[in-house]
Formats: sequence, structure tokens, C-alpha cells
Amino acid sequence: MSNDIAAFVAALPKTELHVHLVGAASVPTVLELARRHPDGGVPTDEALLKDFYVFRDFAHFLDVILAVSALVRTGEDIVTLVTGLARDLALSTVRYAEVTVTPHLHLLAGIEPDELAEALETGRKRAFDEHGVLLAWIFDIPGEKGRAAGATTVRWALRHRPQGTVAFGLGGPEIGVGRAQFASMFTLAREAGLHSVPHAGETTGPATIWSAVHDLGAERIGHGISSIHDPRLVEYLAERRIALEVCPTSNLRTRAVRAIGEHPLPRLVQAGVVVTLNTDDPGMFDTDLNREYLLCHTEFGFGRNDLAELARNGVRASFCGEDVRRRLLAEIDAVV
Repeated sequence: MSNDIAAFVAALPKTELHVHLVGAASVPTVLELARRHPDGGVPTDEALLKDFYVFRDFAHFLDVILAVSALVRTGEDIVTLVTGLARDLALSTVRYAEVTVTPHLHLLAGIEPDELAEALETGRKRAFDEHGVLLAWIFDIPGEKGRAAGATTVRWALRHRPQGTVAFGLGGPEIGVGRAQFASMFTLAREAGLHSVPHAGETTGPATIWSAVHDLGAERIGHGISSIHDPRLVEYLAERRIALEVCPTSNLRTRAVRAIGEHPLPRLVQAGVVVTLNTDDPGMFDTDLNREYLLCHTEFGFGRNDLAELARNGVRASFCGEDVRRRLLAEIDAVV
């Protein structure tokens, strides 16, 4: 890898459209939370914490992220997460990020509904003032918790709707958790003006993605990499410009993809699908957005123009305002 490409990637303005607030927490942030709440069972030693993040499979990954999520018990903890995320995003020249937050889990941990909304707004303001990163919110249902969690999530999101709220999502395991059961919650969210961005096709096949589109009105798909196995679906996504939020390192860490050479990202791009590049859970996966762009260069042969187009895709597929969109696209063009 040339120094020129590394410098180009470092300078390239970016968006992050698929990043989870808890999973994004880098080691310093998680250590702060673990030491603040030592009864949580999360290692308070840095070396042990890094070992804690070596995932056997997707189910083990979910166990770990739930353990870290249980450390988030107060509004102060939420602000710590948000400001830590903004600090880390700024290091990768991220200008705008749509951050996935799972209110149901934070409410179960004892954070009051108003306190959660206020903490997100406080953290969002500090993120911009201190780090120059504009944050927006996606509130997602933890699918494994079922329809009751879906109802709680949409009720909280629409009642409190912190400043910067743009979309409604669905996360957690896909296997055994059908998308269609959450259709009524997504209908409520969409009728209230929120965009639909469910996870689908990360660890299951194309049928899950079809369901996300038809049953949940998906405008973007979280992951969506199994679409490559259905040419008709690939064509559908490309024609309708339904963007995929692709997270290569995440897919390797969770064993959704066995080897980087098998990753469908370049084939999806070649087929005309709008691919955006993201990190998912960068704190847990020991990555950042710069590394994801460099991976596309070293493993897929993407050059400067290809990488710039990925950055533009992120801007175009985002739900930012038109003034922000124009500014970000102009910033990318200035670097290229």
C-alpha cells in the first residue's frame, strides 16, 4: 500500500451509516464504563478486555455486546458513549454519522425515558462542538426480544424523538427472527416520517432482504451481503437505489464471511448496487473507517476514484439535510 493512498484515505471526508453506539465504544471508553460499574462482569484490565473481544461466532458476539450494553445504566454513561464515538469518528475524518441506538436495552438497564433522550441530545451537541462531527439517530428494535420490544422502541422513539432522529431499524440475530413480525412498528415509524433501515441478509439468505423491503419498506439495508446469491434481488436493489450498509471487517469477525477474498462487496459494486462502507461495531472489532477504506484498496484493488465514490455513496444514501449533503459532496470533490 502506497503512502499516497493512505494519505488520501486519511484526508477523505466520510459518512458512517451503520455504527452501533454500544458496539462502537473503543477500549478506553469501555474501560471507563467497566470501572464505573465493576459489578458488570466486563474486564477492567485492558489486556483482558481485548481478549474478551475475540469472538467465536455471531452468537458469542451478541453475548459480548449485551454484556457491554448492560454497563450503560445512566444518562452520564450515554454521554460518555456518544462523545467517545465522536472523538473516534473524527480521527477517520467522518463528518456525519447515523448512529444506531437500542433504547429498549437502555430502558431495561434502568435509564429513565426522558433521561435517555436528554443524554443523547447533550452528547450530540458535545460531539459537534468538540469534534466537528454531526450525529443523527437510528433507533432499532432488538429483534431477539420480540414484538413487545418493538412496541416499546417505536413508542419511545416517537414520543421522545431526540433532535437528530432520522430512522427506525431492526437489529439482533436474524436466524429465527422474521422481519415481517415487526411490520406494524415500521409502519408507525414511517408514517411519523422516519426512514426504514432494518438489518437483513448478514447471516441469513436473500429471503430476509426481500422481507425487509416488502414487509418493512426498507430504504437502506443493514449489511445485505447475501443478496449476491439472488441475481433478481441484486438487480432490484440496483434499479431502486436501495443502498447496502456494508461492513467488511465486521463480517469477518462474526464469521458471516469466511475470508476477505470471498466478500461480495466488489461484485455488488460491479453489479451497480449502491454500496456504502461502514464499521458496525468498530470498538469491538478493532477497526475504524479509515481501515475499512484501506482494506478495499489492498484486498479489492479499489483506487482513489473508487474510494471516493464509496464516500459519495455514503453521502447520497444518508438522511442528512440537502445543505449538509451538498457541502459534504463538495468536500469530497475538493480532496479528489
